[in-house]
Amino acid sequence: MPLLSESPHVLPIHRKILGFAFIGWIFDFYDLLLLSFLVSSTTLTKDLALSREQVSVLLGTALAFTAVGGFTGGALADRYGRKPLLMITILVYSAGTMLSGMATGFWTLMIARAITGIGVGGEWAVAHALVGETVPPQVRGRYGSYLQSGSAFARFFASMVGNLLAPWIGWRAAFMLSALPALIVVFIRRQMPESDVWMRSVKAGVSRRLGYVAALGQMLGPALRKTTALALTVTTFNMAAYWFKTIWLPTYLHETRGLSLGDVAWLLLMDQIGSLFGYVAFGYASDRFGRRPSFTAFSVIKAIGLGMVTLGWNAANGYSVTTFGFMLLVGFGEGNWGCIGPLLNEVFPTSVRAAALGIIYNTARGVQFLAPVVIGMVAARFTFGAGIALAVPFALLAGAMVWTLPETKGIRLIGTEPRAKTA
Repeated sequence: MPLLSESPHVLPIHRKILGFAFIGWIFDFYDLLLLSFLVSSTTLTKDLALSREQVSVLLGTALAFTAVGGFTGGALADRYGRKPLLMITILVYSAGTMLSGMATGFWTLMIARAITGIGVGGEWAVAHALVGETVPPQVRGRYGSYLQSGSAFARFFASMVGNLLAPWIGWRAAFMLSALPALIVVFIRRQMPESDVWMRSVKAGVSRRLGYVAALGQMLGPALRKTTALALTVTTFNMAAYWFKTIWLPTYLHETRGLSLGDVAWLLLMDQIGSLFGYVAFGYASDRFGRRPSFTAFSVIKAIGLGMVTLGWNAANGYSVTTFGFMLLVGFGEGNWGCIGPLLNEVFPTSVRAAALGIIYNTARGVQFLAPVVIGMVAARFTFGAGIALAVPFALLAGAMVWTLPETKGIRLIGTEPRAKTA
């Protein structure tokens, strides 16, 4: 029987798989971001008697534990299948968000955010492996971008709930309401298929149901260690550019630039609108021109926008139409995230594909635990704007480093390959 990925056309089942993965990713990333908005818009810090240093640790905790979730979730998905792990990881991050709303102090909230991070880290890897293995190769770039675009919707929901709804209903209710997406697990269980590439790989004996250590050992073995190191470097640089901006941007605009929460919401909306167009444009560009040139072009666009809304704030006339335009550029450039899922799918074999997605993406995200701390240190000596501007060189480095990996546009994922092609 032909694989789903060998279909010459996109079928309804491809769209259904994307839809379930997309919804799971939206609320995955939404739950990760929500705390950063509630800190500045509600009484959370006062109610739990949190210092700025403790807030920095809490913001970084979920990021750090995404590495744990990515490692365990990805390895388990390679061993037991994509579908069951997608359901489990959604339940885990939803439970962490529910517990966040029940926190009584710093330590209970930190534990809740750690649980959220574990679920978040695992879900991304499993969703991208499932989508990447089931769609035809000629549209894999687009589908990977469509899936990743859920982060733009997540930021929109997080900013709206954090800035507009939470001040009205309270931070506890905002967290608890945000745990409801766990209900989509019921529909995933009934209506979504398993990855046939993974099933064929297991049947053929290529995927040997590896454990955590064995999966990591294969990634660090002679055939894949170079690919692993280079993919991790590219992803880490791009992740730094994203999180240096994302974690403190609402606070920077509100406290440093003196904008109202409403004005902040409008600027962030421009970022999110730009992201939506950026993801779609990047998906088509990467399928047409290749992963590497598209990624580099979008990285440069992002760097320009970031530089102007931070160090170039006055040159852009502050809160003005010009700054709105640069915020659109920031979002548009972040469409380059549409490359990471397809690229990692294409350079790793089926036996460790989900593990590689989880380990690389979430290790890169986990080390961003340091981002709030670094920005806080720079802000103490200079300004928040200078701290966030550190994102610019990281964006440019990511755009340059992607050329150390092979061009993988259109490669087939057949489920019986002994190993991925390396540069």
